[in-house]
Amino acid sequence: QVQLVESGGGLVQAGGSLRLSCAASGRAFESYNMGWFRQAPGKERELVAAIRWSAGSTYYADSAKGRFTISKDSAKNTIYLQMNSLKPADTAAYYCANDPYGGRWSDWGQGTQVTVSS
Repeated sequence: QVQLVESGGGLVQAGGSLRLSCAASGRAFESYNMGWFRQAPGKERELVAAIRWSAGSTYYADSAKGRFTISKDSAKNTIYLQMNSLKPADTAAYYCANDPYGGRWSDWGQGTQVTVSS
């Protein structure tokens, strides 16, 4: 069983920054992709950013390009999401997810709330 634990959410003013962390643990941890999703009230969950575990290549949603940076520390089985120039529209619960084999996002964290005030 893989556990994903997010941290780093909080309340920030528009224009501010936050850094989210997601630590993976469990004897069976394997990863092909890891990513950050978010879900705002009344909206679908959306993929914000993802990183290929082996190569380090990244993907960003249009809403995140130029403002968010996903990174990883393989030694710690941890990924990060640096979020800059935050907007009220970024307010959501942010979830870390793992795709162990390149098929589907099968492991999920409990989520961390990000609230951006105007």
